[in-house]
Amino acid sequence: MNFESLNLHKSILKSLAKKGYKEPTPIQEQTIPHVLAGRDVVGCAQTGTGKTAAFALPTIQRILELLGNPTTGAEKRRQRSGRRVIRCLILSPTRELAGQIGENLDTYSEFTTLRNTVVYGGVKQYSQVKALKRGVDILVATPGRLIDLGQQGYVDLTKIDVLILDEADQMLDMGFIPDLTLIVSKCNEERQTLMFSATMAPEIRRLSTKWLNNPKEIQGAADAATPELVDQSLFYVDRQDKQQVLTELLRSIEGEKTLVFTRTKRGADKVTKRLSRDGIKAIAIHGDKSQAQRRAAMERFKSKRPPVLIATDLASRGLDFSDISHVINYELPQTPEVYVHRIGRTARAGRAGVAISFCAGDERKQLRLIERLMRESVPVKPISVISEALVGVVKELPEEEAPTPSRKRRSSHPGRRRWHARNNSGKSKSNGGNRRKSKQQ
Repeated sequence: MNFESLNLHKSILKSLAKKGYKEPTPIQEQTIPHVLAGRDVVGCAQTGTGKTAAFALPTIQRILELLGNPTTGAEKRRQRSGRRVIRCLILSPTRELAGQIGENLDTYSEFTTLRNTVVYGGVKQYSQVKALKRGVDILVATPGRLIDLGQQGYVDLTKIDVLILDEADQMLDMGFIPDLTLIVSKCNEERQTLMFSATMAPEIRRLSTKWLNNPKEIQGAADAATPELVDQSLFYVDRQDKQQVLTELLRSIEGEKTLVFTRTKRGADKVTKRLSRDGIKAIAIHGDKSQAQRRAAMERFKSKRPPVLIATDLASRGLDFSDISHVINYELPQTPEVYVHRIGRTARAGRAGVAISFCAGDERKQLRLIERLMRESVPVKPISVISEALVGVVKELPEEEAPTPSRKRRSSHPGRRRWHARNNSGKSKSNGGNRRKSKQQ
């Protein structure tokens, strides 16, 4: 199958041809026809499967059709006049992912007259407000900044035709559900809604039932599926020895583009500083970094200056590099699905990749959950493949498990003011999110 057979608009096909895209990925092949037909969709797809194009391409076409063919003189005059309303809202959990989606929209809509913009926190809002006042057809946003702009009267969602919730599982984990509920309540009830998640957890199904109307469920890959080209390995390492092992490991693969995961922002900074003392250049990216710092880190890593990036899971959501050769789990994630997401950062575009995990005594529980999800064990390899100096430091067998400290889920924004969106009646709306259900009091 090729993109032409999916009945996409010639302007979209032109942009795909310019990028050299010829055949849709499985998730694109399954999703695009249903979106074009106007159906709600809930999709399960990992990063790197072409998920963004799966919802962006048909959405662009839907908006083109709803606007009455923007290639006509009348539509061109309307758009030049600035009389635009937001027709599509795409919600993303992180700034990086929002920016990435915006870049893809620029590419796919290059030969149309559609206009899109991206709004997120961590930067001054002046340029974002200016773009909104100028008028946009497609808005990409993080929940917090969108609510802030809505409170100030800069965003009207009452004309939304398509609502897209990307990385819904991550937004749930980050405590954004109250914010999403508020945003959904401000949207046109007769909209089309698309929801995408890396996993099809019960909470995601409940949200899809609440916010979507008889959605088509699309399974891009099994929840437990791991990339076939990823060479996984595991080392049992005491916490106090992890830094030494990481240093030796990075020395053994010097120059390879490597993504190292830590669980906390403080941990990412600590690892980066220690590597610097050991003579290894690395850069950290996490939520406490300014947007300018995060953007600079991504650009440096993209050009392998340095080739090592230390990241938390939150910050890494928007990272989409096709040439990462190694992923190192310095600390195992709290949830097993995140492990699959992490190691999927390598072995992109048909390339092979390597995923190495460190497991301390108090991480045995996470390891068991990961292996249960994947239905296979992560192989333990001899440490001699890295360095003879580490023989004895890395254990051949796991130690006794220690209690794992409990973690509280990050709450949403309890102090955030309610968003009283402006509508035609001048009254605020307080209805629930399901457009075909009665309004809740």
